[in-house]
Amino acid sequence: MSGTIPLSLTQQFNEFGKPLKGGQLFLIQAGTVSTPQDSFQDSQLTIKMPYPITLDAAGRIPQFFLADGFIKVRLQDARGVVQLAADAIQVIGPSGGGGGGTPVDPNALIQMGNIIGRYGAGVLGGYVRLNALTIGSPVSGATERANADTQALFQYLWITDPTLSVSGGRGASAAADWAANKRLTLPDGRNRALAGLADMGNANVGLLTDVAFTKGNATTLGSLLGAARRILGLTNLPSHTHTGNTGNDTPDHTHNVGAALASGVFSDQTPGSVQGSGNQTIGSTGASVRHTHPFTTNATGDGAAFDAIDPWMLITLYMKL
Repeated sequence: MSGTIPLSLTQQFNEFGKPLKGGQLFLIQAGTVSTPQDSFQDSQLTIKMPYPITLDAAGRIPQFFLADGFIKVRLQDARGVVQLAADAIQVIGPSGGGGGGTPVDPNALIQMGNIIGRYGAGVLGGYVRLNALTIGSPVSGATERANADTQALFQYLWITDPTLSVSGGRGASAAADWAANKRLTLPDGRNRALAGLADMGNANVGLLTDVAFTKGNATTLGSLLGAARRILGLTNLPSHTHTGNTGNDTPDHTHNVGAALASGVFSDQTPGSVQGSGNQTIGSTGASVRHTHPFTTNATGDGAAFDAIDPWMLITLYMKL
């Protein structure tokens, strides 16, 4: 359920009676010092407001909605001077009603940075797709979403994953890059299955030891590994031998030789015409010598790649703004 507080849509003034142009409203989780509380443009709580909320040229606070419960606020002017601070303000609701409703645990809601899967392919209000495109300010030229509501996610990803690229290079801070209208590249979830890091606060479980990574490693957020198709190499085959026969006779068989030749060499035609080698001393013309022929099997197979993935169903991965 959702509601709002009396500050929504109000015009604010400084101590001299002038509109609080460019002032900022910080919405904070009740009972904390400065932990941000999500606010939204719509009562369905899907389109997230920027943090903090900036007042317009007339000093007016835009309309916003909150999850039912209690909230802390801090209002300051453009210079950062605090004009109003209050805690435990009850959100009026549910859904615009008169009662306070039952307080909602903010952890029970989908929070910024959470990933969901949806059976659809288009844009989704309050989310961006994990498609390796970019997010940024309204004038940044970002390719997935260029809007003020991406600021919190921009700064969160900037800090959380330092491998994500930023247009023009990373500056001094996430806030500085946002203010400079830079673009941040989203994680690339295209044709990727999700799996847990090898440690996640515990010891490295070691299941990915010696596995080749295309980006990062087993304990680094956003690392990539695996391939959809593989070609089996000779070193991947189990050790084995090939057996076979040299002809219709047994491998150990005889030839009639035409003349006395040197030990270990025989001919079944004319003297001196070497056809192979044996293991016995060849005697006079017409003698029979038992011997074997070494052989190599003919090559077979074409080295085609094979599928190396489990059965999947493809959907769209979204990240909460």
